[in-house]
Amino acid sequence: MEIWVLGALGRTGRAITAELTARGLPAVLVGRNRERLEATGSKYVVADGVEAIAAEIRRQRPTVVINTIGEYAATAATIARAALPGGHYVDMAADPVAVQRLLDLHEEALAGGSTFVTGAGFGVLATEGVVAKLCEGRDTPSHVQVDALASVAVEEGTVGVALAASIVDAMTAVSAGGARPRTLVLPDGETAKVAGIDSGELIAARRASGTPDVTVSSGLAPTAPLVRALLPLLGRLVSIPAVRRFAVRRLAAIRTKAAPRPRTHTWGHAVVTWPDGSAREGWLRAGEAMDFTAAVVAETAARLARGEGKPGAHTPASALGADLAEAAGGTFLL
Repeated sequence: MEIWVLGALGRTGRAITAELTARGLPAVLVGRNRERLEATGSKYVVADGVEAIAAEIRRQRPTVVINTIGEYAATAATIARAALPGGHYVDMAADPVAVQRLLDLHEEALAGGSTFVTGAGFGVLATEGVVAKLCEGRDTPSHVQVDALASVAVEEGTVGVALAASIVDAMTAVSAGGARPRTLVLPDGETAKVAGIDSGELIAARRASGTPDVTVSSGLAPTAPLVRALLPLLGRLVSIPAVRRFAVRRLAAIRTKAAPRPRTHTWGHAVVTWPDGSAREGWLRAGEAMDFTAAVVAETAARLARGEGKPGAHTPASALGADLAEAAGGTFLL
């Protein structure tokens, strides 16, 4: 039984590898730099590029493949299909295009006896899990509002391609016509500003609740009126492939200084309203967002390796239940 971590030398890959090891599941590190991989002292696979990685997956047949290399809309389908039949796939996609593209492989995964999980990270699971808990045993609601409030510590070094691509996708997913900025009072007494954004949380919340009427806000979305007014134009520019590649490269090369997380906790939040006017509110409390994400991915991979996932393509709570968030260190407050 092998669990491969693609992009294992990056921040997220290193954190996931540590979480897997803590669960007694040593990872196979996959990357393109042989010297750095050798220096880890772990088992490794050298492969440069998505097609080369897919070829190695088809040849060596790992039990679970974890994709941390980013650009999920472009990379996920090729890598996930390489795991068929019988192998499992996990990624941390958050943008709606990437999430939906993987979910569209449901019938292929089902036929191959594989489980594909997308959005196995803070944002998607933290909000999806709360919605699933609030809707459990209830009729289909009329509206769902979800809010994702990540508290992330900044690591010293370059941003990196995977994170840079995620930031570009998140920033350009903000719509000037989306939910207006507002201030949330958190259960611990702190406050945070959120604003509307188009993200994978939207798809996950719709699936968990059964209603198409879902609104998503994020603490990562800019709240300044001028910035929000300019974002649709930025989105159109970055939709041009050459411009997007340039933006990702420039952002990836930026060096950051270490900084602590801005809030004590990371929060997922949901308010579910039913046609009769009744409503329920809930929260998921977690620690640092990247640490929680690494724990979610490792726990997901461990469960898939044990054969606990439902065949098909899913979001995390859909594949393994909302308690996955608790197993990764989160606490529900309903």
